[in-house]
Formats: sequence, structure tokens, C-alpha cells
Amino acid sequence: MIQRSAKADARRKKYLKKLITKNPKDIKFCVLAAGHGGLAMAGHLAIMGFQVNLYNRGRNKILPVKERGSIKVEGEVEGVGEINIASSKIDECLEGVDVIMVAVPALGHRFMAETCAPYLKENQIVVLNPGRTLGSLEFFQVLKEKGVKSFPFIAEAQTFIYASRAIGPAHAKIFGIKNSLPVATLPAYWIPGVVKVLNVAYPQFVPGDNIFKTSFNNIGAVFHPALTVLNAAWIEETHGDFEYYIQGASESVSKVLEAIDKERLQVAAALGIKAMSAKNWLYTAYSATGKDLYEAIHDNPGYLGIKAPDRLHHRYIDEDVPMSLVTLSSLGKLLKVETPTIDLIIHCACIMRGIDFWENGRTVDNLGLKGKTIKEIRMFAVSGEI
Repeated sequence: MIQRSAKADARRKKYLKKLITKNPKDIKFCVLAAGHGGLAMAGHLAIMGFQVNLYNRGRNKILPVKERGSIKVEGEVEGVGEINIASSKIDECLEGVDVIMVAVPALGHRFMAETCAPYLKENQIVVLNPGRTLGSLEFFQVLKEKGVKSFPFIAEAQTFIYASRAIGPAHAKIFGIKNSLPVATLPAYWIPGVVKVLNVAYPQFVPGDNIFKTSFNNIGAVFHPALTVLNAAWIEETHGDFEYYIQGASESVSKVLEAIDKERLQVAAALGIKAMSAKNWLYTAYSATGKDLYEAIHDNPGYLGIKAPDRLHHRYIDEDVPMSLVTLSSLGKLLKVETPTIDLIIHCACIMRGIDFWENGRTVDNLGLKGKTIKEIRMFAVSGEI
């Protein structure tokens, strides 16, 4: 349970109000990870005029940014963003910052929570970009395991705001920026205040209902694993030299994506959550339209030019299967909803990668939801108490 008291809530509410009324450019950010998303986010935030620290676990990846003191961004955003601190030392990166943007694959959420735990302050805002499926709940569980008493604000975005790639040392390309992106906090009553703070940099962030709504609307779970598994031969033969979404999502493959999407919506409905279909999400995020999912994917200019993974050992399998599909399947079992297509893709991924994703994935057991009723689960999302 998140530690709460009327006094603590009043103090945190006052702090959020202070941040909201602060000169926007005085809000300090820290981006955790210098990969495809982290470089784009840190560079863009800096171009917008914010003070940005950039942390990366490995020194080699952060060194070019540290030496240059900046990140070059091209594509939807053009410019060079000056970085305040680029370091592999987490304590100096977190010191004095207001918003911590976690931009690692979901497999790294546990590591980031463990690494940050000793240095997090009560009023800092931690945002998982994205949470994938219940990432904020895993982050919370880790902080609890580490004995944290005064929790930061914990939030998760439904998906990542950019379609981006690192194209060189300290150099990122942003192919597209989503129009609208829900964000939820744990507990849910902090959503309005946290989103207002984030809006100083990202007006695209809008209030989500709760962490289960943002998690069920994780569309990466629908697209990434199935597209990669069903295009495995092409990926291995060409090392990813084809357009992942445009060429990979053929009409027949798109039908499998639609079946996965239907099962996701059914699991969400069993918990009383009205999730958005993948086709409607493409319209909301990118203004892409079509009579079916195949047409909507091919109507999205943000997907043009994005190449497929060059190997199967990639986050689209190693992250999205255990941290999203396994979670949906586990919740389905708890809620008595069958997920045969999801289970099939998980099974194929386990064989292809030689990894038991059922064993190391996010499940109701390790998320603290085992044996809980629908009422208890929904109450936890709202109040932080179970």
C-alpha cells in the first residue's frame, strides 16, 4: 500500500500546484536511458529550452553526448539540444530534478526502480515512457521491496510519444510525434496535477482514467510480437531490410493482429475497462483511417521508413512478450477470459528465442494481484490501497 495521510496528501498537492505555477522552463527533467527513445526525448526537451540530465547505465553509449554536450535531432523536430548532465551516475542525474522520464524497454523497469530507489524524493514525478502493461505497478512493487517510505509520484504513458531511432552517436531522428497520449498515475487521484506539470513540455499528454486503462491500451502488445514472429523468416533473411509496419503488416498478418486486439479488449472488458481498439488508436494517435486495421496501418505516415528489427533478439519479442502479452494472458486467466491467439504468439516466441517467457514475465503473481477480486483491483488503481 502506498503510504498516505491527509497531511502528506496536502503537502504533495501543494507541491504539484507550485510546479504548475512555476515558470515552465524552470522545470528540470532527467531522461533515463540513451537509446532510440531516450536520445530523441532528451534532445527534444533540450531544444524546447528545458534543463535536461541524461542517464545511461553503460558509459559507452552516454560518452558521445557527454563529450559533445548536446544531441542533434532531425525529422519532425530539427535542432541541437544542449544537455546539462550526461552521466552513468544515477545520483548526480536525479539530484534536483522535478520530472524523471524513464525511457527504457519494460525489461529495464525493475532495474531502474532498484537503481533510483535510494535517491528518489517524495515530490519527484516518475513517468514510464511507456509503462507497457502495468509497468507502474511493477515499479511501485520494487520501491516497496526496497523499503521506500515516501513515494514519488509514479505515472505511466500509454505508449511512447515518439516514433524515433538513434541514427548515430548523440544523434536521433524523430519520424513522428503522437497527437494525443493518455497518462495515468498510481493512485489515480494524482492524474490531473501530474498531467498539468507534464503539459509544460508535452501538450499531447492527456489524463488517462487509471493505470489499467493505459495498460490495456498499450497497442505495442498488439503490433510488435505478432509482426515480428510472423515475419521471422524475412527478418532473418534480410536482417530487417524491409519496412516493418508497411510491408510486414500484410492483409493476412493484419487479421492475426485484429484477433489479438479482440482478445485484449475482452480481457479489459472483464475488468470493467473500455479499451480502445487498435484501429481507433491509430486514428487518435496519428489521424490514420481505414475500413480495417490493415488499411489504418498503411494510412499512417508515421510508420513510413521504419525498418524491421535486424534480428529476433529484439525488444519487440524479449520485452513485449513477457511484459505485455504474458501479462494479458495472466490477467485473462484470473478474469476467466480465454486468449488463444495471444497464447499462440507467446508459445511461438518461446520456441524461437529458447526462452520461457511465461516464467520471467509480468503476471498477477509478481504484480501482487493474485487472488484479488475485480473490486479490489479497481480500488487499488484508484486509491493505491488493496
